[in-house]
Amino acid sequence: MPEKRIRVLIAKPGLDGHDRGAKIIARALRDAGMEVIYTGLRQTPEMIASAAAQEDVDVIGLSILSGAHNTLAPQLMQLLKQKGMSDVTVLLGGTIPQADIANLKKAGIAEIFLPGTPTQEIINYVRQRVAREI
Repeated sequence: MPEKRIRVLIAKPGLDGHDRGAKIIARALRDAGMEVIYTGLRQTPEMIASAAAQEDVDVIGLSILSGAHNTLAPQLMQLLKQKGMSDVTVLLGGTIPQADIANLKKAGIAEIFLPGTPTQEIINYVRQRVAREI
């Protein structure tokens, strides 16, 4: 029986139009053998939660550079909870001030990756996290 591939949804919530980092992470995860769905720019939390449910993903990776992380990430976490998807690991990457990290994790974000994080570190985290949940 073939091993189940990790399914990851990469999303750019809000009005942030810079997706180079999201595309780099999507490619790195795909090259590492994961199945990656990229939703594109300007996604709402509702659109992301809906796509995650439709695609039956294990992980959601949010890329936020706009500064709206304190609003968008908790909204998404609430929607996932309402949909019974609390088991989905949600990761956040982008320009996140240290002062915001504790509250984002309290809201349910599993891990936050700041600019300059090696892609291999993200790959390893996703593999270890999903393996723990299986």
